[in-house]
Amino acid sequence: MDSRLEKIYEESLRRNPTQPEFQQAVCEVIESVEPLLLARKDYADASILARIIEPERQLMFRVAWQDDNNEVRVNRGYRVQFNSALGPYKGGLRFHPSVTLSVIKFLGFEQIFKNALTNQGIGGGKGGSDFDPHGKSDNEVMRFCQAFMMELSRHIGADCDVPAGDIGVGGREIGYLYGQYKRLTNRNEAGVLTGKGLGWGGSLARTEATGYGLVAFAQAMLAEKSDSFDGKTVLVSGSGNVAIYAIERAIKLGAKPVSISDSSGAVYDPDGIDVALLKQVKEVERGRVSDYAERRPNAQFRKNEKVWSIPGDIALPCATQNEVDADDVRTMYHNGVKLIAEGANMPLTPGAIEIAQQSGILYAPGKAANAGGVATSALEMQQNAMLQRWDFDTVANKLDQIMLDIHHTCLETAAEIGKPGDYMVGANVAGFKKVADAMLDQGII
Repeated sequence: MDSRLEKIYEESLRRNPTQPEFQQAVCEVIESVEPLLLARKDYADASILARIIEPERQLMFRVAWQDDNNEVRVNRGYRVQFNSALGPYKGGLRFHPSVTLSVIKFLGFEQIFKNALTNQGIGGGKGGSDFDPHGKSDNEVMRFCQAFMMELSRHIGADCDVPAGDIGVGGREIGYLYGQYKRLTNRNEAGVLTGKGLGWGGSLARTEATGYGLVAFAQAMLAEKSDSFDGKTVLVSGSGNVAIYAIERAIKLGAKPVSISDSSGAVYDPDGIDVALLKQVKEVERGRVSDYAERRPNAQFRKNEKVWSIPGDIALPCATQNEVDADDVRTMYHNGVKLIAEGANMPLTPGAIEIAQQSGILYAPGKAANAGGVATSALEMQQNAMLQRWDFDTVANKLDQIMLDIHHTCLETAAEIGKPGDYMVGANVAGFKKVADAMLDQGII
């Protein structure tokens, strides 16, 4: 790293000494965009890098709520409004015990460039809480969401900050959050949240968007090599929305996904994942992947294991950050994996990325490959603003075109920067440049 950039990075380390996930995301971007930063004196003069690393606003607040036993619980809530150069802050809310300020900041930082790549006029932000909805009753989740929105409502709006769902925040949680927002503000402001129910401002294809978009991006990568999903064995981690709908679309393209996972372990189903059963277990029953395995005659549940030891052609990590390490990638390479596309945010460690690239595995970072979710959230915002509702095919076609445009932008930018075929560099440089140029136009703010 150039000494001038290293100085800025070291200052970030000094200011944020206990935020490893955030520093990991920052380091990856700096290393990717170094040639651009060194070539653009105007970026240095305006301290673009130092400014883009520092969030515009960081909110942390207490969330007190009462459980079904009348016991008062206390959680911590977050919203990091990272960068609004391109439009209102846009990014999900994550409810999970692993949520910390570092996790929210890394997600928000990644969101800046992911959102820029969609070309939809949205800035980057992220939020959430260390609340765990798993095992809670609907009433407990409702009371928590209402308490969370008591504070969050002061800081969001359709033209300011538009949260969506993420891990632990689905249609149920968005409904409770929106209901409390209406109650507090006395406004039916549909554009303030995305991922809403279809009957009150939600968009068709939003549930499927991240998984479908991931597979569309990976299909474009394969097409560059005159290949496709047809006949391929696909490894998928996770079992939430992204994993479910990546599996569904991969099957439609002729592939055979054979794995799912959650925090308890992994499932290998050699007959191919049964999407209908998976939806029943996860979306209806809110069960675990072990429940799925119990109902499939040949499926194996592997407690506390990962899916990456299973032989396959394509890997789609769709669970959480840093779930794939260097040894996992070595195992995948020896087992025949030729392509890894990130369905989660930063699921590969830096060492894993390095091994993938050295091994010749095609690798796509999450800020490009999983941008379909936020892209369709932006399409939901457009429909809300125009008081329209598009049919499923209209939204899905727009999503596919956005993903193809992102794929083209990544390849084109990588070639321009002297790194042909490097999707990580292409995504980081293209996203960074778009945000940086907007910041230059808007002055020192």
